[in-house]
Amino acid sequence: MHSSNIIVRVNFLLGLLALGGCTKMLTPVQMPSSIRPTATFVGRTDSTSIGQVPWKVFFADPDLAALIDTALRNNPDLKMAMQRIQMARAEVLRTKGFLLPSVRFEASTGVRKYGDYTMDGVGNYDTNFSDNIGEDRRIPTLLPDYFLGLRSSWEVDIWGRLRTLREAAYARFLATEQGRQLVVTRLVAEVSGLYYELLTLDNELEIIRKNKTLQETAVETIVIQKEGGRANELGVRQFRAQLLNTQSLEVQKQQQIIEAENLLNALLGRFPQPIQRGASILQQKLPDEISAGIPATMLRRRPDIRQAELELVASKADLQAARAAFLPSLNISAHAGFNAFNAGMLFNPASLAYGLLGGLAAPVFNRKALEAGRMWAQASSLGALAAYNQAVIRGYQEVVTSIRGIENLEKVAGLKAQEVLVLQQAVSVANDLYLAGYASYLEVIMAQRSVLQAELELTDIQKQQFLSMIDLYRALGGGWE
Repeated sequence: MHSSNIIVRVNFLLGLLALGGCTKMLTPVQMPSSIRPTATFVGRTDSTSIGQVPWKVFFADPDLAALIDTALRNNPDLKMAMQRIQMARAEVLRTKGFLLPSVRFEASTGVRKYGDYTMDGVGNYDTNFSDNIGEDRRIPTLLPDYFLGLRSSWEVDIWGRLRTLREAAYARFLATEQGRQLVVTRLVAEVSGLYYELLTLDNELEIIRKNKTLQETAVETIVIQKEGGRANELGVRQFRAQLLNTQSLEVQKQQQIIEAENLLNALLGRFPQPIQRGASILQQKLPDEISAGIPATMLRRRPDIRQAELELVASKADLQAARAAFLPSLNISAHAGFNAFNAGMLFNPASLAYGLLGGLAAPVFNRKALEAGRMWAQASSLGALAAYNQAVIRGYQEVVTSIRGIENLEKVAGLKAQEVLVLQQAVSVANDLYLAGYASYLEVIMAQRSVLQAELELTDIQKQQFLSMIDLYRALGGGWE
C-alpha cells in the first residue's frame, strides 16, 4: 500500500511538471514586425489604380484579347498551378481528418504458441484442467486468434496542435490560389508584351523596306549618273553597300519576328503558327491617364505579396504546432467486434469483444528531434517574413520605376519624333543638293543612314512605352480574371 501511494504521488508530480510548461509553450508566437510602405507612390495622390481594371477592358485590341484568352485556357504553367491547388486542397482535407477519430474495419487472423515455462503457458495448461469450461472452450497448445470488427484511435487535440496544422495547410491552400493568380498576371503581361514586340518588329520591317526602296532608287540614279560622267565607281559601290546592309537588316527583322511568334505560341500552349495582329504600333493607344493609387491597394491586389503573406501565416502556424509537440498528448483507442481462437465460434454472441484505452504521453528522450523541428519551423517563419518584406519592397520599386519610366519615355518619344522629322527633311535636302552638284554622295548616304536609325529608335521607344505601361499594370496587381 505504501508503495502504491509513492507511485501515485510520483505520477502526480510528473503530471504537474508536464503541465507546468504548457503555459509557456502555448504563448502566442511573437514575430518581428513586417515592413510598412509609404502612404503614396512618389507623392502621387491618385485615388484609383489601373490595377483594378480588368484585362479585357485594359487591353482594347480584340486580337490581343483573343491571344490572352487562349493563353489562359492552354498555358502549361497555368495548368500546373491548377494541379498545385488540388494538391493543397487535398492536404487541407488530410489535416482536417487528424481532428476526427480514425475508425477502420479489420479482419485478422494469427497463430501463436506460448512457452511451457511462461506465465501464459502455465496458465493455459492449468485452465484446461478446470471443470468450469466445456470442451469447445479448451485452449489448444498452438493457439489461433481470429478477429472481425472495428478498431479506432483518436488523438484528442487538447493543445490545438492539430488545429494549427490544419490552419497552416489552409493558408498554404490559399497561397497556391494566389500562386495561380500570379501565373495569370504574369501570363497576361508576357502575352501582351510579346504582342507589342511583334507590332514593333512589323513596323521596323516596314521602315526598313521603305528605306530599301529609296536606296534602290538611289543606286539606279547613281548608276545613270556614272554612265553620264557625273559620278564614279566609288559612289556606286558605296550606295550598293548601303543597300546590302539594309537588305541584311530586313532578313534579321524577319528572323526576329519568327522568334517572337514562336515564343508567343509557346505561351499559348500550341505549336508554331502565324499570329493574328491588329493595328500597327503607331495606331495603338496608350491610356489617357495612368493612375497608380496608393501602396495599400497594391498590397491587397498583388498576388505575389498575398502569397508571401499567406506563407507567413502558414509558417507561423507550423511554429506553433512544433512548440505544442513538446506537450503531453491524450490518445484514446477502442475496438469492438468478434474475437475467438476457434473459427467456428467466431460469430457466437459469446465471442463479442470490446475495449477502451486512454493514455496521456509526453516526450522524454526524443526531445532533440522535437527541438530540431521547432528550430526548423522558427527559421522557416523568419524566412517567410523576409520573403514577405522582400515582395513588398519589390512591388513598390516596380511601381515607382514604371511610373518614372512612362513619364520619361513620353519626353524621349517627343524629342525623337522631332529628330526623325528633321532627318527626313535632311534626306530630302541632301538629295536635291546632290542632284544639283552641291553635295557629295557620302552626305546623301549619311543622311539616309541617320534617318533609318532614328526611325528604328523611335519605334523602339514607342514599344518601350507600351512595355512600361504593361509593367505598371502588372506591378499594381492588374491582370486578374
